[in-house]
Amino acid sequence: MQEIVQKLEASLHRGFINQQYQNAGSYTPKLLINNATNNETVLSTLLEELENCESFIFSVAFITESGLAMLKAHLLDLHHKGITGRILTSTFLKFNNPKVFKELMKLDNVEVRLTDRQGFHSKGYIFNHSSYHSLIVGSSNLTSQALKVNYEWNIKLTSHENGELVNHFYNQFEEVWDNAIPLTKEWIEEYEKSYVPEDHPVNQVREIPSQYQYNAVEEALKIVPNKMQQAALEQISKLRQSEEKRGLVVSATGTGKTYLSAFDVRNAAPKKMLFIVHREQILQKAKSDFQRVLGGLDEDFGILSGSDKQTNARYLFATIQTISKEENLKHFDPDEFNYILIDEVHKAGAQSYHRVIDYFDPEFLMGMTATPERTDGFNIYELFDYNIAYEIRLQEALEEDMLCPFHYFGVTDYEYDGKLMDETANLSRLANEDRVQHVMEKVEYYGHSGEEVKGLIFCSRKEEAKELSSLLNDKGYRTVALTGDNDQQARMEAVSQLENGLLDYILTVDIFNEGVDIPCINQVVMLRQTQSSIIFVQQLGRGLRKFDSKEFVTVIDFIGNYKNNYLIPIALSGDYSQNKDNVRRRMRDTSYLKGISTINFEEVAKQEIFKAIDDTNLTEKKIIKDYYTRLKNKLGRTPFLYDFLQYHSIDPEVIIGQFQHYHKLLTNMKEDVSLLTDYEQKVLTMISFELMNGKRIHELVLLQLVLENKEVSYAQYINSLKAVNKNTDEQTIESVRRMFDLSFFTKTDQKNYGHEPIISMNDDNVFRLNKSVWDSLQTNEYYKKLVQDVLKTGYEKNKHYDNHRALSLYQKYSRKDVCRLLNWDKDEKGTMFGYTTRHNTSPVFVTYKKDDSVQSSVNYEDELLDPETLLWYSKSKRKITSPDVQKLIKSEEYGNDIHIFIKKSDGEGTDFYYLGTASLLQETIEQTTMEGDGGSQLPVVTMLLTLEQPIEHNLYMYLQKG
Repeated sequence: MQEIVQKLEASLHRGFINQQYQNAGSYTPKLLINNATNNETVLSTLLEELENCESFIFSVAFITESGLAMLKAHLLDLHHKGITGRILTSTFLKFNNPKVFKELMKLDNVEVRLTDRQGFHSKGYIFNHSSYHSLIVGSSNLTSQALKVNYEWNIKLTSHENGELVNHFYNQFEEVWDNAIPLTKEWIEEYEKSYVPEDHPVNQVREIPSQYQYNAVEEALKIVPNKMQQAALEQISKLRQSEEKRGLVVSATGTGKTYLSAFDVRNAAPKKMLFIVHREQILQKAKSDFQRVLGGLDEDFGILSGSDKQTNARYLFATIQTISKEENLKHFDPDEFNYILIDEVHKAGAQSYHRVIDYFDPEFLMGMTATPERTDGFNIYELFDYNIAYEIRLQEALEEDMLCPFHYFGVTDYEYDGKLMDETANLSRLANEDRVQHVMEKVEYYGHSGEEVKGLIFCSRKEEAKELSSLLNDKGYRTVALTGDNDQQARMEAVSQLENGLLDYILTVDIFNEGVDIPCINQVVMLRQTQSSIIFVQQLGRGLRKFDSKEFVTVIDFIGNYKNNYLIPIALSGDYSQNKDNVRRRMRDTSYLKGISTINFEEVAKQEIFKAIDDTNLTEKKIIKDYYTRLKNKLGRTPFLYDFLQYHSIDPEVIIGQFQHYHKLLTNMKEDVSLLTDYEQKVLTMISFELMNGKRIHELVLLQLVLENKEVSYAQYINSLKAVNKNTDEQTIESVRRMFDLSFFTKTDQKNYGHEPIISMNDDNVFRLNKSVWDSLQTNEYYKKLVQDVLKTGYEKNKHYDNHRALSLYQKYSRKDVCRLLNWDKDEKGTMFGYTTRHNTSPVFVTYKKDDSVQSSVNYEDELLDPETLLWYSKSKRKITSPDVQKLIKSEEYGNDIHIFIKKSDGEGTDFYYLGTASLLQETIEQTTMEGDGGSQLPVVTMLLTLEQPIEHNLYMYLQKG
């Protein structure tokens, strides 16, 4: 209790008296705003408090479906933990619609009441913890715009349970609560009868722009492209101006590729145009869209498909099946069309497409696709001369408000005999009464935007889709199963029924992954394991088209014990680095998703994904080679390490981890490259392994200088560091010298790196590049390119580190990294173990979740008591008087800095998150015992370490959970 009071006093001092006050902890008053640039949202703090509270109360005037959806998964987890809450709201200004009240009724652990108090307009959130309370009050209602997008001001305060302010809030709440009426189904029925929505902007569902309607030419010209389309049109125009004849547009599903192409046709004004699609049902829609943008006579627009052969039309829309027939091709001259467009061009590996492309000779050929990366080996980029006219992926499209926002829920799949669904599940487990009950409970809980569900359910196999459809129909749902066995007519009829409210769901297996436009879909359900990030995005995209009756789309993904679960954060984030730490970060922190869209995981589902990340080898050579081939296909040349960063592909560190240096990968891929001597390869290995990670910029600066000049004076090096505002203390410079003369490294590493100093400095204070290396750089351009590539990549990766500190908060470091960056003379990773004190530094390494096989004698029960306090154990067989313990106890007296490094488990590999420096609370030092092997009691010392800066919430919860 006293500790809490001290922390609150410190935080108040920082917040209200002196902002420079140190060690204020995590309770400091804070202004909460939405700032997309800094990834700040009011929502993130609200969720942090929910995740850690013992109960909560909300007093909010306005609530929207989308705002409530952001909290549903978290409220369900609280329900499972037995944590309850209360929400006080009203019908003020008729803002809250009846559907919102129905959604509130689904929250089993939340009591809701309604006040009729005149002008009820409060916006406050109170969270009860064991001995303190957190309060968020300000301008944000429980709406998605207020919690993630709008310019809002809210203050977060933390109070002791006896504090006057928080008790005043509680008293105000209880006074209104006691006079409010409970929310019931009967009340909602009465409210629906009298409800007439007021004209509030938040209540207005975004409609399809009225400009996209059929118009005469003068009216059509008033239709203008959006911001992203303008940028794309400019790039396409530049391609044509440079006399390129082909261009590829990569654009996420739902971002308006057809309109973009129509705008470009309007700009190019061809005498005759051909637009090719792969399915007849898309044909009429494409023709209609072009008419809206181009205007003109009906006879200017024609169809070539089946019995329709309007071949004289100026703008001809054809299916590939029809146009590719020999007799139809011969009807046209090869140069008949000035402009040819191919939709869904990733299918162009088929013979039918080759036949058409090889036959015609247009002035310009444009291809459009959302998924250029193929698994069939066909190179789409080569087909279009490697001219990527424009590229916009899912995350960018959401940021630009081109797509319907979505709320993704990763939910726990059905358990059978206490085990989650896995890859081996047979039909009897996939489609039975219990699973249907489980699925529909989740689907009903997470709901959908609008009054009627219009859902698409993706299943893993045909039999499952058919059986589940039958079981759902028995329960009163209106569903149909569609598979590859159904013809085009059956598919179109089912889509029409869904659109017109005659069906609730279509259950399918893959056939609706792409090429089907059903904008009304407001719920996507994934009842299959994720096999491919490409297919995941395609299926997600089925619901992302904007529509006049939906504010958002709900995506419900059932996550079982599937080995490919790790693909989910990769697909949602678009991060294809294959770096496990990056994937974990994308799971912990989803702030990369802009706008009101959110990503939510139920706790069990989240742990299943973390487990899959740990268990999966993301860096096997086959995967690296696949990424290499993809990037080479995209660029039309041999890629280098920096290219992988620039084009958001696999992390170069992953490549080096498997191949030691990039030359090995190139030779492995049988590229026509120069031979390198053994010594050249060893030098390349050293700079790739040790410097390319960019964890310290000093080595990179020196390497660049000597590459350019062969030798550089000490003063010149120092001036170069000062020019980029880097520290130039003697210890760091000495550490850099020891890196390059290899004296820092173990004997094994020295052998792998060529034994000889790469850069040396003699008594004349001049840094000199090894003569052999210099000569190689002068005579072998290829080798020079490889070395410069590592340097360039290192500089780019260094942007993720704080160069004003030796170590950057929350970045990951190995024990070897720590020795180097704390300026130790040698790499002592082999003797560091849990903690070691050298050179006025005491790094402490903690593996938070020990493996079951760990021996009792080293199974220390280190524990984070809160985001700033670590209960820490010394090595076993230690007493307070032990020399290594004394060095820690007297760290302040000796001027030693204690640095804390932590990883969740050994499944994360050898690297640890850096949590910053810590101070030792002397009064908590205790001599105690721990159980050793065979039940023996071993002496050990425990103490509390207080972090200088509290751990950021997402990392703290990741370490604590599971």
